[in-house]
Amino acid sequence: MIASLVEPFGALIVAAVVAVLFVAFAREWRSPEVSAAVAVSVLLVVGVLSVDDLLSVLSNSAPATIAGMFVISSALVRTGALEAFARRVTARAKVHPQRTLLFFLIAIAVMSAFMNNTPLVMLMIPVAVAMAREMKSSASKLLIPVSFAAILGGMCTLIGTSTNILVDSVAQQNGIEPFHIFEIAPLGVIVATVGIGVILLVKRLLPDRTTVSSLSVSENNKKFVLEAVIEDNSPHVGKKAREVAAFNRPDRQLIDVLRATFSLRRHMHDVVLQPGDVVVLRTSVAELLSMKEEGDLNTAPETEHMQSLGARASTVVEVLIGPDSGILGKTLRHLRLRRRYGVYPIALHRRGANLAERFETTALEVGDTLLVEGAQEDLRRLVEDYDLVNVSEPAARGFRRAKAPLAIGVMAAVVVGAALGIMPIAGLAVIGAATVLVTRCVEVDEAVQAVDWRILGLIIAMLGIGVAMEKVGLVENIVGVIAPFLGGLSPIFALGVIYIIASVLTEAVTNNAVAVIVTPIAIALATSLGLDPRPFVVAVMFAASASFLTPIGYQTNTLVYSAGGYKFFDFVRVGIAINLVVFTMSMIFIPIFWPLVP
Repeated sequence: MIASLVEPFGALIVAAVVAVLFVAFAREWRSPEVSAAVAVSVLLVVGVLSVDDLLSVLSNSAPATIAGMFVISSALVRTGALEAFARRVTARAKVHPQRTLLFFLIAIAVMSAFMNNTPLVMLMIPVAVAMAREMKSSASKLLIPVSFAAILGGMCTLIGTSTNILVDSVAQQNGIEPFHIFEIAPLGVIVATVGIGVILLVKRLLPDRTTVSSLSVSENNKKFVLEAVIEDNSPHVGKKAREVAAFNRPDRQLIDVLRATFSLRRHMHDVVLQPGDVVVLRTSVAELLSMKEEGDLNTAPETEHMQSLGARASTVVEVLIGPDSGILGKTLRHLRLRRRYGVYPIALHRRGANLAERFETTALEVGDTLLVEGAQEDLRRLVEDYDLVNVSEPAARGFRRAKAPLAIGVMAAVVVGAALGIMPIAGLAVIGAATVLVTRCVEVDEAVQAVDWRILGLIIAMLGIGVAMEKVGLVENIVGVIAPFLGGLSPIFALGVIYIIASVLTEAVTNNAVAVIVTPIAIALATSLGLDPRPFVVAVMFAASASFLTPIGYQTNTLVYSAGGYKFFDFVRVGIAINLVVFTMSMIFIPIFWPLVP
């Protein structure tokens, strides 16, 4: 029965699945890779896709290329190849702020042209925060420019972003000659240069917001965590912890009650104190000094029958959850950070909103920023163990600096080898990844963690959907509807239509999905109109990467969203100018570099 429906209604079935999938992407019902996997499963069940069709996707070179470039990029980070640049930029920000900012954005664009921009932006977020501090400015003035510069830089080479690699791979499957690594560089450099200029001009439109990361480094904000045990004859026994005045003063805040080995923080309003309970107070420097001046804690009348267990310096930091973090998908309740690290999560920020009421039971996602309080050494262990980013300060970790020239050399060799046509990029990426692993520029477990398996899973699933579209003739059906309306118009108009379709979709859904769906349509449309498909493929590359209007269309935008304290409209206000610039430059120069008429 199912098989009999596939033949007459196959195109309709695939179209419906793709439409629902795009809605799932836009509404974020599940993560993109999960939604795409469900869509592929549906196509397998109804018989549109066979198992052999799905396995044929694994012959595509894009996943291997992208995975190899992830590993090489992780070696650049692990060896500290970018550390010297970060220190130099931070040091000069105070003396020459505008010149340093220009250099900073250009350098990010250049680096993004050759390495994965997600780890690059994660590395540069703390640097931008430190720069803002030196420039007496807000981090919210710099973080969107950092993300936008990385996106613009990724457009300059074929390996600058996974989207370019994927579009090239899909184009090759549709009979298009492979793109040279620097073939799109002339247009990319023009777009990036003009785009960075526009970023500097419209930077004044960005909000000047104070984030927790900027407050946490202030000496005036420095706090201490004090632990004190309730003795048997304490007058506080039998009272609710929240009703004890000594624990709830402006300069002495109750943050936890420990009973045996259990934290009662989640039920603080109902906690009735018992002998042996340990109250954990957050107190100011002045208050702590006053306690020390008075002698022991239990000499103060209001804290009589309480014995101090000691105090330790405490600070509040903002940590960013990246795509490789070990706590993705987990909840704070299950992580038990107090027991494991002695730190206290305070709040969870997601896309401009503070999830204060349910932050401990919410599964953590990429781009979330978590406010955590604790001692510096405990916070450092937390950040390192879970591969988080301390937004408050550049990473302080051990680098394999002696191997930095080797990592840079491997990246250069991949680029030069691809430029000279020695081997396809997929092979060079795999060889480069093997080289940095065997020379221990990065360890195997670190490299595995550096690969964004979510992106690879999404790409493989979307390639499967692309096979289904081709199998049932859906691409031809779509082109058959569009082509008659464009047949009598200028070729540049058809190019603009493809660009706008890809651009609009990539703002609402993931760009890699757009690359797989729109590229075959662009090629078929160009062919039906008697035009060269190559410029249309370039238009898809640039449109699918040019995601500046929303914080959800591109992962680097998602990363800076909460870290900068932004609102959704902040991206629209600045991004619309960059989108117009990329569109205008593309429409002017694509026909010059790649003539539309063969």
